[in-house]
Amino acid sequence: MPATVDRSPEQTRPARPLDAEAVRAAYARWARIYDRAFGVVSGPARRRAIAALNALPDGRVLEVGVGTGLALPHYRRGLRVVGIDLSPEMLALARRKVERDRLDHVEALLEMDAEAMELPDASFDAAVAMFVASVVPNPRRMMAEIRRVVRPGGTILLVNHFLAPPGIRRGIERAMAPFSRALGWHPDFAMEAVLSASERARAILSPCPPLGLFTLVRLAND
Repeated sequence: MPATVDRSPEQTRPARPLDAEAVRAAYARWARIYDRAFGVVSGPARRRAIAALNALPDGRVLEVGVGTGLALPHYRRGLRVVGIDLSPEMLALARRKVERDRLDHVEALLEMDAEAMELPDASFDAAVAMFVASVVPNPRRMMAEIRRVVRPGGTILLVNHFLAPPGIRRGIERAMAPFSRALGWHPDFAMEAVLSASERARAILSPCPPLGLFTLVRLAND
């Protein structure tokens, strides 16, 4: 079996890179309709990630890109959750959910850059980034930050859409790429852009409905 080749982030970067301001602007537009527009199609993959986290022992969980807080009510109460997001509009909606539903397992919701987290080293038992890797400007920098804040032996979960193999779907994804700034995410996002060769070799990958559009990635923070 041939060795897995690690391409540089520059080689795997999507055709239309985003920056932090483009992300903020996109999600300021999406915030009020996000739950209706994206919540349904992303629901099965989100539920699989939450189920994996709920199966872990009690501890602290970091949700990177918490958005409007769609996942927050579904964490079991033995987990203490901190959520971060770059969008103040999305966080405002998440905070309303926490207050309305009395989600006392949520420790904090913080406006923060996933590529430069103001959080202590090894301060979480697990971290999850759902539908975030294809949004941040530098996905491997985000992964490095996640590894820093999760304790050794902790669990890292990613849920994301990744570029399809050659075929009709990949053609559609490539055709959508020029609209990345308006969408706020990359349709043409390759797994190599966020995971190194060694991470891909060790990761457990689980396709998620609908039609395998999303993939759940599980890694131990060795």
